[in-house]
Amino acid sequence: MVLLRPEHGSCSDTCPGVVILGGAHGTLALARSLGSRGVPVFYVSNDSPLPGWSRFVRRRFRWPGAASERAVDALLELARREGLAGALLVAGGDAEVRLVSRALPELSAAYRIMLPSWDALKWVCDKPFLYRRARELGLAIPQTYEIASLGHAEALELTFPVVLKPHMGGVGGAFVAAKVVRADDRAAFLAAYATAAGEIGGDNVVVQEMIPGGGESQFSYAALWRDGEPVAEFTARRARQYPVEFGFTSTLVEVVEEPQVVAAARGVLGSVRFSGLVEVEFKRDRRDGSLKLLDVNPRPWSWFGLAAAAGVDLGAMLWAAANGREAAAAVARPGTAWVFLVRDVVAAFQTIASGRLRVADYVASLARVRAEATFAVRDPVPALFDVPVTAWRVLARRVLPRLSTWFKKSPVPDVSSR
Repeated sequence: MVLLRPEHGSCSDTCPGVVILGGAHGTLALARSLGSRGVPVFYVSNDSPLPGWSRFVRRRFRWPGAASERAVDALLELARREGLAGALLVAGGDAEVRLVSRALPELSAAYRIMLPSWDALKWVCDKPFLYRRARELGLAIPQTYEIASLGHAEALELTFPVVLKPHMGGVGGAFVAAKVVRADDRAAFLAAYATAAGEIGGDNVVVQEMIPGGGESQFSYAALWRDGEPVAEFTARRARQYPVEFGFTSTLVEVVEEPQVVAAARGVLGSVRFSGLVEVEFKRDRRDGSLKLLDVNPRPWSWFGLAAAAGVDLGAMLWAAANGREAAAAVARPGTAWVFLVRDVVAAFQTIASGRLRVADYVASLARVRAEATFAVRDPVPALFDVPVTAWRVLARRVLPRLSTWFKKSPVPDVSSR
């Protein structure tokens, strides 16, 4: 057996509670939702320390990671050694979702788990299976190119721009971490595909058309399901994103009413008798008005904190459902917004500079914010660490390289004769 090494604190007599496995901003929001209600929260990760900095996390543990052959044994030993048998186990990242779903029989002997087995779950979170199920249900999807090798990629005729994605996020290098890579021409596509194929294998790379439109065209269905039925649900729109021209992360998300999104998501999730937390992503194609299915995330998502702020506390409802209790009916308040402030400032500055956003409109959008990605008055420590780290990442990975390119392209005045 593999022993997980505790980093701080000690378990009180209120155990078991909830064991959160991995994740970052979404699982931080879940920990706050549960911990503020007195539910003991334990955080297990080999990656992001962010949720572990929360005052609502009782203890945090290191483990070998979801890719390790020792992962399941480590979780079983944690339950035995720390008195957590019967605790609710929540997978917070893609790799953790896949691990828990595949090892459901073994892990269910020690934990309560609200997640389908992999035989069912793969149909909504492994993209080739998801898109096959979508076609069966009559749902629109982006044009997807089936490519299994670099030679095939070199011979295929594509309409650019395209995007490249892993079949499912999780364990991997730079390509998996990026989640989505854009290619505007054949040279960029072949380079990106070669890198991705070398990292995860060519048959694990999804290549799709890039649907025109920015974050304002992207919608999400957020919900808690139990035994194939929704317990609570609402829809939201990505009002701003970062990077601005092709966002891989939301920076401002607001509650909106989109019945078409609800109907489409219900069809997909109901087809696998889903249970657990879930976000389903769609994008409206402005060329024909169709709503196209992009992804299903069966875990806490980055803007998970919007749920409680809008009056639909999915974390509290998850705890009630796991304990066999009925959750009180709730309706999300339209217009309520969530912001990832440190990235949204950069996104807003770029959008304002391009003339696509007025300063007054930006200020007005912040007035609707009721939840922030890391900062909370009752739990400020995560933001104290995350803001400078995120700011540095944005500066080093995005801003400085662009400034360098701009200076290289800009003409340099000849002052030698002055």
